[in-house]
Amino acid sequence: MLSPGDLAILHYETPHFDVVHRGRYVLCAVTGAQIALADLRYWSAEHQEAYCDAATASAAILAGGSARLRDCR
Repeated sequence: MLSPGDLAILHYETPHFDVVHRGRYVLCAVTGAQIALADLRYWSAEHQEAYCDAATASAAILAGGSARLRDCR
């Protein structure tokens, strides 16, 4: 299990991200799930947030970011 001290801070770009603060995972902006950096595949450079899977990413991006997403489930 990953510990809270392993939270990474990233700056999201297209098609890559830059590590601002080293860590082992980021949090999904919608679900709060931990995403290991090695498994991170979905993010928004515009909204500067990570997503746990394609469906969650699509829903958040279509809504204009996770803050505007009412319910992705």
